[in-house]
Amino acid sequence: MNLSKYQRAFSEKAFWKKWQDYVKKLSTKALYTLLLLFYAYRRKETPYWAKSIVIGTIGYLLTPIDAIPDLTPILGYTDDIGILSFGLVTIACYVNEDVRDAARQKLTKWVPNPDEHELQEVDAKL
Repeated sequence: MNLSKYQRAFSEKAFWKKWQDYVKKLSTKALYTLLLLFYAYRRKETPYWAKSIVIGTIGYLLTPIDAIPDLTPILGYTDDIGILSFGLVTIACYVNEDVRDAARQKLTKWVPNPDEHELQEVDAKL
């Protein structure tokens, strides 16, 4: 997988700007997954190969061109959800309690009172 085109799209500034607008479109599960990836990326203990997976995953979501255009209702987000799931499961061993706590804190700023059952479903896959 060639990450260079996605790596150019990934930066913390681009990440936060994109997701402030995107929050309204994504499910709580997708947002939580995204935040878990981001905070796992920021851990100094996360190795380069795992950070590359996160960069590729988030970079793919930040690029305007993807496999199925997001303008297509429902279907347009299936590739995004698949990429998020793949990225999270691949780096799951680097998602610790600190990462979960940071992701949950940020999520509650965007989604007041998120559905705990949905968050537990994501955690159960780790």
